Amino acid sequence: MTEFTHFNDQGHAKMVDITLKNDTVRTAVAKSSIEVSKEIYQRIVDMEMEKGDVLAVAQVAGIMAAKKTPDIIPMCHPIPIKGVNISFTWHPKGNNYELHIEGEVKTKGSTGVEMEALTAVSACALTVYDMCKAVDKGMMIGPTYLITKTGGKSGDYHRS
Repeated sequence: MTEFTHFNDQGHAKMVDITLKNDTVRTAVAKSSIEVSKEIYQRIVDMEMEKGDVLAVAQVAGIMAAKKTPDIIPMCHPIPIKGVNISFTWHPKGNNYELHIEGEVKTKGSTGVEMEALTAVSACALTVYDMCKAVDKGMMIGPTYLITKTGGKSGDYHRS
């Protein structure tokens, strides 16, 4: 039977002890997207959204979210984030547009940054939704997924 690492002897949740793990350089890249109407797309690229520069605000939200991940994901360790980069690309999708959001998070520590990268891109998509919902509430977020992770005992992961 598999031993679950997030449960104690009584079957209750616990934070995994990472004190004996070696510090290594660790990276994670995650991706999400949000599909928006042509009107929202045009307002964003023309900088005509009433709440301001949507992508700049979303980028800052993603960086902040990466740093705050342990505050909202209960079993995540607080770790020293060494770098966060968020990038955006637009893609036409039928009569709409899809904003692809990619986030890379880096650290040097004893646990990985997959959750931080996933949280960052999720917060970006949610921020775009929040800033544009007055125009159209029909936006769709996702999928959200891990692309790569490097470092650590379990080795590298690259989505196929």
